[in-house]
Amino acid sequence: MPDLQAPLTFEPIFMERVWGGRQLETLYRKHLPPGKQIGESWEIVDRAEAQSIVRNGPLAGRSLHDLWVNFRLEIFGRVREAPRFPLLVKLLDCREKLSLQVHPPAQVADSLGGEPKAEAWFIAHAAPEAELYLGLQKPIARETFEAALTSGRAAELVQRLRVKTGDAFLIPSGRMHAIGGGNLIVEVQENSDTTYRVFDWNRVDEAGQPRQLHIEQAMRCIDFTDCSPSPIAANNESLISHDLFAIDRWQIQSQRELVPPGTFAISCCLSGKLECGGSLFRAGEFFLLPAKAGNRVVRNLGSTSELLRITVPE
Repeated sequence: MPDLQAPLTFEPIFMERVWGGRQLETLYRKHLPPGKQIGESWEIVDRAEAQSIVRNGPLAGRSLHDLWVNFRLEIFGRVREAPRFPLLVKLLDCREKLSLQVHPPAQVADSLGGEPKAEAWFIAHAAPEAELYLGLQKPIARETFEAALTSGRAAELVQRLRVKTGDAFLIPSGRMHAIGGGNLIVEVQENSDTTYRVFDWNRVDEAGQPRQLHIEQAMRCIDFTDCSPSPIAANNESLISHDLFAIDRWQIQSQRELVPPGTFAISCCLSGKLECGGSLFRAGEFFLLPAKAGNRVVRNLGSTSELLRITVPE
């Protein structure tokens, strides 16, 4: 077994999106491909079509799936059995608003050939007047929503929420949602890439063609009683406690043990500078602290720093 004293870091995978921008470069100093509108940076991912690759230490060059299969106990501790690492962690740079969309609940996903997907958002940076679209304004019949789609008025039925930096939201499967322009978000989600677009604001591509919609599938997934969700009220440092993941927001003024021995955690530095296991982390950088790592303390360097801690319940 290789020495696991230092946190693991991974090469991000950048995804070009029509709604993306360049803030990951300007705010977080990520080396984006030139001339591309990058909407997503997949920071921690174990999927057949996308693999996080370790970039440091004795495991450099190995995939997250390799670690999950061959070093499960040493790196991840006693976690639930699963064929792949259960989470997908991203940064989203939403220069423009995303499509109105929904993810399938577990009881529907299989029949649609998709995967269930619950996710959480932490607003790392919000421009003035940034918004989210979450749930419906009031319960409606499916037929009412279908009629609104046909007439191009579906967005009028969805709740719009003004958001600010530091807000957090849980997006269960079945909840209709869209991210407005001007949001930079840390997204923690079930390991799934199934999204059904309901409405795309009548946008067209350079060839004048609209993006594909998935209305038939979406109508089977939308919870038409899901109304007026609000930001999560933090319980001290705890932002979100879900069956799939827990997310905590910490201010680090001196030093602190990240997680107890035998447990792993993924961390994202939100502000300031942090040190853990001899490695330095700045805003927008992620690391995974292995369950067997000896040095489990995260230290603030300079003024107060802030991090998100992401853990998986046993």
